[in-house]
Amino acid sequence: MEKMFDLLVDCPLFRGISSTEIEQLLKNNVYQLKHYRKGDLVAVHDDEITALQIVLMGSVKGEMPDLSGRVIKIEDIEAPRPLAVAFLFGQQNRFPVDLVANDEVKILRIAKPDVLLLFQQNKRFLTNYLNAISNRTQFLTRKLFFLSFRTIREKIAFYLAEQMKLQNSSVIILSQPQREMAELFGVARPSLARGFAELEDEGFIEVDRREIKILNKEGLISIAGR
Repeated sequence: MEKMFDLLVDCPLFRGISSTEIEQLLKNNVYQLKHYRKGDLVAVHDDEITALQIVLMGSVKGEMPDLSGRVIKIEDIEAPRPLAVAFLFGQQNRFPVDLVANDEVKILRIAKPDVLLLFQQNKRFLTNYLNAISNRTQFLTRKLFFLSFRTIREKIAFYLAEQMKLQNSSVIILSQPQREMAELFGVARPSLARGFAELEDEGFIEVDRREIKILNKEGLISIAGR
């Protein structure tokens, strides 16, 4: 395994901080390394969050049961991403979902008091942390908006109409892979792919990998209904 400090360079919370600086920062703060095997529970829904946790190796999945008791996977979190950064502080600082190891996992834990010290010691770390919270909030806000649509067709149609405005073109280049788009829309990736295929079959769009040519702008807007 690579040296821990070299891995953390690619973590969003340490972006712009060299491995040498990271090593010096963590030398002055207490941290733990935790290991998990495939299938182990990393955290349980409603557990209190007392430390910043960063996946250094492997990946974990967030999942929760629905009203029928069926377990729904929310997302996969791969190294070197942090876990639940928006829930470390605040009154309801508890895990929103169960976290389960997808494979062999190694996690860095930094206690909350030491995270506060890191904020004071390094402005870049503080800025990155605030950006991570803001980005996550913006993502969840957009996801809630897309969940307000009844069908995948409506979600795709609105997204494409929005991208036409942003890119000022009837030929759109998708910046996100289908996995991220499916997560945003709150649907399975195969369902998203079928939605695009249906719109293409019906003559609304023409798909060439990440390039989408809009053939019927008015039709797409009509499908979105907004």
